[in-house]
Amino acid sequence: MTKNMITRSLLSSIKNSNLQNFPSHSVHPFTIKNPTLKPLSSSSPISTHHQPTPTPPPLYKLTHKDWLSPTEVLKIFDNLKEPNSLISVLNQYSTRKDYKPTEPLFTLVINKLADAQDFDSIQNIMEKLKHQKACRLSDTFFQNVIKKYGHVGGRIKRAIETLFSMPEYGTWPSVKTFNIVLSLLVSNKLFDVVHEVYGKAPKLGIEIEACTLNILIKGLCENGKVELAFQVLDEFPKQGCKPSLRTFSTLMHGLCEKGKVGKAFELMGRMEKEGIEADAVSFNILISGLRKQGRVEEGVKLLEWMKRKGCYPNAGSYQEVLYGLLDAERFMDAKELMGRMIFERFNPSFDSYKKLIHGFCKKKLVSEVDWALKQMVHHGFVPKMGMWTQMVQCVFHRSNTCDSVLLGEIANS
Repeated sequence: MTKNMITRSLLSSIKNSNLQNFPSHSVHPFTIKNPTLKPLSSSSPISTHHQPTPTPPPLYKLTHKDWLSPTEVLKIFDNLKEPNSLISVLNQYSTRKDYKPTEPLFTLVINKLADAQDFDSIQNIMEKLKHQKACRLSDTFFQNVIKKYGHVGGRIKRAIETLFSMPEYGTWPSVKTFNIVLSLLVSNKLFDVVHEVYGKAPKLGIEIEACTLNILIKGLCENGKVELAFQVLDEFPKQGCKPSLRTFSTLMHGLCEKGKVGKAFELMGRMEKEGIEADAVSFNILISGLRKQGRVEEGVKLLEWMKRKGCYPNAGSYQEVLYGLLDAERFMDAKELMGRMIFERFNPSFDSYKKLIHGFCKKKLVSEVDWALKQMVHHGFVPKMGMWTQMVQCVFHRSNTCDSVLLGEIANS
C-alpha cells in the first residue's frame, strides 16, 4: 500500500468516526496543526496545565447503582478512618440489592471495632449473625473474635460465652479454639475457671489432645498445685496422648519453684527413659533451681554435663550460672565465665556487668573494673550514674593508697 493510500484511509476513518459524541468545546487531537500556537487563555475550557482528577471518597460507591464486588466492599470498609462510621456504613451497605454478607467483611469490621474498643457494637453484630445466619462462619472466625474479646478487650466472660455459643451459629469449635480459651484463662490466672471449662469439653464435642493437657499442667503449676499437675500427667495415656518435652519441662519448673530440685532431676531421668531428650530449656530450669538454693558449684558442673550429653548451652544457660557466681561473690570465676560467654558470642546482661563491677569496686580491683567497663561499653551498655560513682571512688581510693605507701617509703629512707 502506498503512502497516499494510507493517508486517504486514515482520513476516511476519521470522517466516518462518531465525532458527535465529543462536546462542542473539545478539541480533537488532529485539529492541532501548528505546534507554536500560544497557550489558551484562562477563560478557555481547556487549560494548558494538567489538572489531576480528584479521587472521589470511597463511600461514593455505596450510593452508586453499579454492582459492587466483595473485593470492592472490603476496600470501602478498609479505607474508613473513623471507627464510629463503621456501623452506619454497614447498615447503608445492607440496604443495597447487591448486599452480600461474607466472613472476611465481618472479620474486618470486628477487628476495626476492637481496635476502637467498641465491644458493644461487636456484641450487637454477633447477635445479628447468630439470628440471621446470613453467612457461614468458620472456626477461624471465632478464634479471632475470642482473641479480640480476651486479649484486646479483657472481656474473658465474653470470650467463654463465644466459645460455648458457636453451635448456635452452625459451627462447632475445634480443639484449637478450645485450647485458645484455656490458655487465655491460664494467662489471666483464672485457674478455677480453667477446670470448669475443661470439664465441659464433651458438650462441645472436643477430643482432648496433648496440648490441652499441657495447658492444664501449666495452670496448676503456676497456681502452686504441682501434685494435681502430676495427676494430669497420668491422664495422658487415658486420653491416648503422649507427654512431650514441654510437659516435663513445665512440671520440672513447678517442682523447682517449690524447692524440690531433687524431684525435678528424677523427673528428667523419667523423661529420658521415655525417649524424650532434654533440651537447653529443661537444663536451664534445673540450673536456675540450683542457683536459688545456693548450690552454685552444682550449677557449674551441670553446665559442663549438658555439653557432654550433646546439648549445647544457650545464653540462658550461661546467664543462670553467671548469676549464681555473682550471688556467691565469686567475682573472678564470674569474670572467667563471662569471658567464655563473650568468646562464644553470647552477650552477658546489663545486670551481670553491674554486679561484677560492683564486686570489683568493693574489693578495690581497679584493673578488673577497667576490663569489665570496656567489655560493657563494647557490647552497647552505658553505665548509670551510680556505677560511675562507684568506679571513681574505687580509682581514687587506689590512688590515695599508693600515695600513702610511697610517702611511707620516702619517710623511712
